[in-house]
Amino acid sequence: MTDDQSRRSLRVGQHRPGIARHGKLDRRPWATFGKVIASVVAVIVVSAVGITGVAAVNLLSGKKHSVRLAGEAANGGAIPNIGSLKGGVNVLMVASDTRTGQGGAWGPLSDSSGAGNNDDNVLIHLSSDHTRLTVVQFPRDLEVPIPACTASDGSTTSAQSQNMLNTTLSEGGLSCVVSTISKMTGITIPFAGLVTFDGVVALSNAVGGVPVCIGGNGIHDPYTSLDLPPGQTTLQGQSAAEFLRTRHGVGDGSDLSRLSNQQVFFAALARTVMSAGTLTNPVRLWGLAKAATSNITLSDSLNNIATLYQIAAAMKDLKWGNITFMQYPVLTDPNNTNRVIPDAQSAATLDQAIINDQPVELTAGTGGGAVASGSTPITQPNSPGSKPVPSGGATPSTTSTPSPTAVALSGNVHGQTAATQTCSNGAG
Repeated sequence: MTDDQSRRSLRVGQHRPGIARHGKLDRRPWATFGKVIASVVAVIVVSAVGITGVAAVNLLSGKKHSVRLAGEAANGGAIPNIGSLKGGVNVLMVASDTRTGQGGAWGPLSDSSGAGNNDDNVLIHLSSDHTRLTVVQFPRDLEVPIPACTASDGSTTSAQSQNMLNTTLSEGGLSCVVSTISKMTGITIPFAGLVTFDGVVALSNAVGGVPVCIGGNGIHDPYTSLDLPPGQTTLQGQSAAEFLRTRHGVGDGSDLSRLSNQQVFFAALARTVMSAGTLTNPVRLWGLAKAATSNITLSDSLNNIATLYQIAAAMKDLKWGNITFMQYPVLTDPNNTNRVIPDAQSAATLDQAIINDQPVELTAGTGGGAVASGSTPITQPNSPGSKPVPSGGATPSTTSTPSPTAVALSGNVHGQTAATQTCSNGAG
């Protein structure tokens, strides 16, 4: 892409062409599920373990340095009362494809080095009443305006009228990714985290594997060496990373299919972590907490056990049917069919619902990388010591549970809830 192309004026809302089906990935997308881990795993686990003060210190001592976000007070400022945050809690989790410090297992430094590219960008919104979790994936190939940013080394980057979202991490650091998405959506994002390849392996191993359903003709992707026949399989370590990486092996081979395939894993991961088998296993819980705090770089605002614990306490009793994963609504970039731009009208509906802390209702079903499976609802087991919890929305449909106040999302907002069993749409 030339400089002129990357800085041309954004034409959001002026055209409504079809969605790009085969957007090319210039770099291998070894991005992963750290964004969901930080909320659904790391934070919930810290609460569930019931760690002592000494254990908390041990956990935090293994964490990486934290990152100061734009406009954030030094060292994160005063520890906020999560329950008093107006409009709920917003956390942006980012996954980098950098090869630096990854031991050479993921490719040469020439593929990606330094901070790397932010190939997965996920906004996690916890409602103010702590009953709903909305997880929004922003495509790596999304062309958006990028504000001027101050990198961690103190250098500044110039504002750009348009460029790919996944350039913001390498150019301006985690804070720049947060600023870009916040400016585009109008959503205030006070918390953020960053994970790399090694974090994928550590976290998937710590959870003990994630059972997923492989549908279609199976996944046989020569770009990732992933070879999975149709049926149930348990993913962890390298296989989990390759599953989350694959796009050629699912749907139509596009990056959007990759995102919906990741939702199959995310939903299964949420069910696994929130099941009694995990919550009652102190060894597994400790391993999850240690892996998360050691492999996720947090913003200063999240760099304390009090904030993590508060968020965990607010999330631990969520119903599966109220955990909703979705792709941000996009259209094909009229100037480059391998790129996408926000669908202004559909995006505004979703953005405003999050800003207003309203429940949302999916109407479009899954994206191209996933298919609904079976007709038997998934029953959510009770957490240890909790009252019976209905699964809420546990239907064979991928649409979310209707609510009198729910905002119906547009037909190009694809996704599913954690209460819905889906399978990868294997391309063979």
